[in-house]
Amino acid sequence: MADHRISHISLDDATILWRSADVEQERRIAIFDLIEENCFKPVRASAAGFDGPWRLHLSVQDGRLSMEVRSEADEPVETLILGLARFRRPIREYFAICDSYYQAIRKATAAEIETIDMARRAVHDDAANLLLERLDGKVETDFPTARRLFTLICVLHIKG
Repeated sequence: MADHRISHISLDDATILWRSADVEQERRIAIFDLIEENCFKPVRASAAGFDGPWRLHLSVQDGRLSMEVRSEADEPVETLILGLARFRRPIREYFAICDSYYQAIRKATAAEIETIDMARRAVHDDAANLLLERLDGKVETDFPTARRLFTLICVLHIKG
């Protein structure tokens, strides 16, 4: 029986130069939540008879997201490549709003923090919808999985 989920996820740490404690916490939470509950069905791999669960390795190479899909036994299945040009603005906006959020947590009122958090969630949700659109025909997934994957794509874009 097919198990269409990600059982393990890794990031190409060679592309990440520095992570603040806040970003590291976001990364840990996104990975934990993703492994706990996700829906991930690579369309071509499934059509070729491969079943999950899947191991997924994310990296950025030449401005493109590389999603290396491997079997549970760590055998290569396929690599999905997504252009990241359409994600530049959402990533930039997400970083800016997160910086504001982290600063607000330390000194703002509860109402100010809530307002910034609502804006942060809206940017994150829009980016997750964009990712769902870009994965259409390549991977069948759900909104919460796309949302967590976007968080990890952002982590891969930290350059210091």
